[in-house]
Amino acid sequence: MRRQAGAKGAAAAAGFVRHGALMTAIKVPQLGESIVEATVSRWLKNEGDQVAEGDNLVELETDKITVEVPALSSGVLTKRAVNEGDVVTVDQVLGELTEGATASAAPAAKSAPTAAPTAAPTAPPSAPAPASGPTKGEAKVSPAAQRVAAEQSVDLSAVQGTGRGGVVSKPDVIEYAAKGSANTTAAPAPAPAAASTARTTAPTAPSRPADGVRETREKMSTRRKRIAENLLLSQHSTAHLTTFNEIDMSAVIAVRERMKEKVEKEHGVKLSFMPFFVKATTMALKAFPVVNASIDGDFIVYHHYVNMGIAVASDAGLVVPNVKDADRKGMLDVSRDIAALAKKAREGKLAMDDLTGGTFTITNGGVFGSLVSTPIINYPQAGILGLHKTQDRPIAVNGQVVIRPMMYIALSYDHRIIDGQQAVLFLVKVKELMEDPAAMLVD
Repeated sequence: MRRQAGAKGAAAAAGFVRHGALMTAIKVPQLGESIVEATVSRWLKNEGDQVAEGDNLVELETDKITVEVPALSSGVLTKRAVNEGDVVTVDQVLGELTEGATASAAPAAKSAPTAAPTAAPTAPPSAPAPASGPTKGEAKVSPAAQRVAAEQSVDLSAVQGTGRGGVVSKPDVIEYAAKGSANTTAAPAPAPAAASTARTTAPTAPSRPADGVRETREKMSTRRKRIAENLLLSQHSTAHLTTFNEIDMSAVIAVRERMKEKVEKEHGVKLSFMPFFVKATTMALKAFPVVNASIDGDFIVYHHYVNMGIAVASDAGLVVPNVKDADRKGMLDVSRDIAALAKKAREGKLAMDDLTGGTFTITNGGVFGSLVSTPIINYPQAGILGLHKTQDRPIAVNGQVVIRPMMYIALSYDHRIIDGQQAVLFLVKVKELMEDPAAMLVD
């Protein structure tokens, strides 16, 4: 009874008018295969806000992807039933929407003057955008897009929204900034610059808080908890072992340098080293199929295809999207797929299909400067290849000491089904193919 009264009170305080409106529950949608819960990352709308059909109301974070829950009809957000940080399950009620209701003008007029003075002295990145957007009658802007726009000094009025209902989303701002936002007006530039400076220095504050607090406690996100669980599961469920080798990268570097400009000009693809490793790895997996296998109870499952997982670091944590049927694709197609998956990972647009079904994984700690490491198997797979930093080192060639660009590679494997001989020979095969790229043409 108290809850119903609270909902009505909130609705009245928000100042919206019902016209024979229908109250609709906003529920947690189906989140994907084997995912039953999520964490409320943040609300994008407040109680009493007018929303249009397709407007995103709330973001949910799962262990794999971020899900935006849109409004299925126009109306007013009457109630938020859960708070940010709460763990919710599929079909749980997140809030209530009054269909057909309209927000009254009085509260909007009352809140507008208070928003404007606040924006002037503090210049938070999210304040200017919502204030200007609705007054112009233009497309709405998501909070994530507002933050990115403030950080990169992007004029939101120049960004074309591609979200549902014309909403300007974070990817829209990122794309616009990538093309070069030279048309950004000079007047609003100082405010985003100041905001950007504040945001740049902010992360250093928690290490030495002004009040002298030496420690802080932060609740783990759903994704971080699941990553931790999966890592422990891998360590406890497999007979983990790692073997190492090193590659002279001279030949593949020469091929890439000779071809990258032509490939980018003719095919629009930036040629990196990863497609070479994917090709070499798929060929080595064909030679040693048990490395591409997995265990199911008392059975060894041999996969006669390679869905190559590529570990990608994102702000929300590590994700491993898969290049499907990588063994049947050429290096240019693999390059396109990797670029597309990396873009989706950065923008938080990975789908469940991108993240499931992998049979083997490659992780590249070298991009962060790692010289050598022992990667953890992406369970239930049986192997993972770790790449590292390419560094000039002296080696012996034909009895002479020469300086070559060398890379350590590591294979962590499940010793329950992969013998040491197979693991070592697999890694040697990868090494041989990378040191003689022409051999990859003979498949």
